[in-house]
Amino acid sequence: MDKLSSGTNMTVMNSSIDRWPFNERGSSEHLDPLELKILVPAVLGVICVAGLACNLTAMGILVYCAHKGKVSLINSLIFNLMFADGLVLTFAAPFRAAAYSESSWRLGWAVCKTADWFLQSCMVAKSFTVAALAEASYRYVSNPDKQASIGMGSILVVLMSVWMSACSVTMPHWLFTALQRDERRGLVCMIAVPPKAGDFMSVYVKAYPLAVYCVPLSIALLYFCRAYVRCHQRSSKTLNLCTQNRSRKLTLLLFGLTFAMAILWLPQWVVWVWERHLAEREIQGAHPHLHPPPLLLSLSSQLLAFSLSLVNPIIVLSLSEEFREGFRRLFRRFTFRKQHLQSPGPHRTPTFQHVPRPSPESSSQADENDPVPWEHLDKVTER
Repeated sequence: MDKLSSGTNMTVMNSSIDRWPFNERGSSEHLDPLELKILVPAVLGVICVAGLACNLTAMGILVYCAHKGKVSLINSLIFNLMFADGLVLTFAAPFRAAAYSESSWRLGWAVCKTADWFLQSCMVAKSFTVAALAEASYRYVSNPDKQASIGMGSILVVLMSVWMSACSVTMPHWLFTALQRDERRGLVCMIAVPPKAGDFMSVYVKAYPLAVYCVPLSIALLYFCRAYVRCHQRSSKTLNLCTQNRSRKLTLLLFGLTFAMAILWLPQWVVWVWERHLAEREIQGAHPHLHPPPLLLSLSSQLLAFSLSLVNPIIVLSLSEEFREGFRRLFRRFTFRKQHLQSPGPHRTPTFQHVPRPSPESSSQADENDPVPWEHLDKVTER
């Protein structure tokens, strides 16, 4: 817990948007703050560019499939996952990179108030989406024909429920975030909890990781195991080979997304719980022999959490045969359209071929072989 010189009665807790990489807690680290101000924004920039390209590609394929009439709950949840990753890379990561490049907070009160809440909401929405995707994948493996009965209204209800739940459970990050002034660092964006809300935050910081990380990913792993067992049980039944392969690949895709989120998001939760536990002990007046999280661990946890928005679309594009086929079709379509719209070159002249006029005998013969002659009845009458 950082003690500010302003004399406020609020309990100040370290936040993921705090200037912890350059504060006094990291002074024992043998790392140059100037190098961190350049290296970390550069790494975030690479993640943003590559991640946005992959996410936009995956979203474009899903929109193309939806235009062809292939709308399903699973594809909609994958689109929602890519959409949340795109929001993180478009809005949260650039602000975080800009904050790293400055020694104090210079992005204003509005960004300070919403930045961490927006990032947490997107991350929680991805966690809830993976859990919902696991349940939908298990239902598909159990009964593939049932997916066709899901309407667009039900899909919208599921997506809205995911985002409303995510934005609601992260609301304390918006309520208690404020700008504070420090003598050494200037303006600092951090979570400042008023004394009346101390008991609530004491419970919240313990329940929040369980509700948004442990429970959703445990549900996803449970459904993965059930889907994996069901795939092997039904491989000898009367399912066609295409459906069996699709079920296996969908189960593998689900495992890849769940495993990536569990591994890449875990260091951030280790740092989060570590800082909150240390702050709670200091509030109680205890002096534990517990050091703050190392600077290298804090930095790597942030970068790994953002890299999840790059890994997710790579997993989807590499493990899904439908995505690869959709990408090939989309690429061929745009390539063909580009070639079709190209005008003839300066040394090429368009050639016109003479099309012979059909004779009356061939016309009458074609009319006799026409399977739907009533469509041409009006034309014959006009003649």
